[in-house]
Amino acid sequence: MVPSAEDSIRGQIRTEISSITPFDELESLHIADALTWVDSGVELFRVSKPAVPPKHLVSYFAVVDHDHILLVDHINAGLWLPTGGHVEPGEHPRRTVAREIQEELGISAAHAIEAPLMLTCTLTTGNRAGHMDVSFWYVIQGDRSQQLNYDRGEFHSIAWFPFDAIPFEKSDPHMNRFVQKLKRKFAG
Repeated sequence: MVPSAEDSIRGQIRTEISSITPFDELESLHIADALTWVDSGVELFRVSKPAVPPKHLVSYFAVVDHDHILLVDHINAGLWLPTGGHVEPGEHPRRTVAREIQEELGISAAHAIEAPLMLTCTLTTGNRAGHMDVSFWYVIQGDRSQQLNYDRGEFHSIAWFPFDAIPFEKSDPHMNRFVQKLKRKFAG
């Protein structure tokens, strides 16, 4: 029997989750929860805004230039976040990164999009609070001197932050852990 398109993408998403080496116990719990969720057969993709189903996939992509990260002042979330977006029905999360980097920053990744560095399960805050984002965290190599044409409908502004000057208190609750994992990856 030939697997359906839905089974195929579900398997690909499972593989993407399984490729991640956990940073800590919390990430181990998030990965286990996400794998159970994927295996449950429920809808994985947001099919209606703002939050149907109430748990769905997101692809963050952290644009990094050496010891700096690009963050966006996200209008709806009210936080400084990495760029990213919801994974569309049937879309591979890496394809989401390729689509969203063009839509949100007006550029293309200068390299192949590699496996995600991290996975988190986060209850959202801000204007559209109260649903669960299962978020892949990808890393895109950037260049602070590159001109970016960001989406002013989604972001108040964008800024490059040195790793030691990120406004963690006004960011994703997992940002500090992500940066620590990123530093460990580049140091190793």
